[in-house]
Amino acid sequence: MKNTIIYPGTFDPITFGHIDIIERASNMFEKVLVGIIKHPVKSNFMFSIEERIEFVKKSAAKFSNVEVEPFEGLLIHYARRKNIRLVLRGLRAITDFEYEFQMALTNKKLDNEIETIFMMTNQNYSYLSSSMVKEIAKYKGDISGFVPDFIVEKFNADNTLEVK
Repeated sequence: MKNTIIYPGTFDPITFGHIDIIERASNMFEKVLVGIIKHPVKSNFMFSIEERIEFVKKSAAKFSNVEVEPFEGLLIHYARRKNIRLVLRGLRAITDFEYEFQMALTNKKLDNEIETIFMMTNQNYSYLSSSMVKEIAKYKGDISGFVPDFIVEKFNADNTLEVK
């Protein structure tokens, strides 16, 4: 699908920065497929894959051209299965760029047809990461300015949430 892009990530949890990228991509592409990685190298999950899917679907519900699904394995294999050649990655700072650039070049080496498009986050969210949200939540801090209300409610309802 030529005018479809994959936005991969763990989304543990999805933040306003992620939602900003999804919204802007939905205005640029015919279809945005948010691919939620089931078992990445990072294994310090706070939420199950089912919860992360639910959170992303709720967050993206207002965008009719956004689909959400989990995937396992290499991103390039997932992209091939979906017949999608564009990958979207959000950037917050220059430190993100180094890692993302390395990943983009690796994916390109593995599959020359894969193109990675980088989108700068809105400056209002340039400091925000899921890891930071988890750290704040772990110590019972207020995360309401970082994630949708239903995620705040999940944290507040389950005082036993721990990074797994």
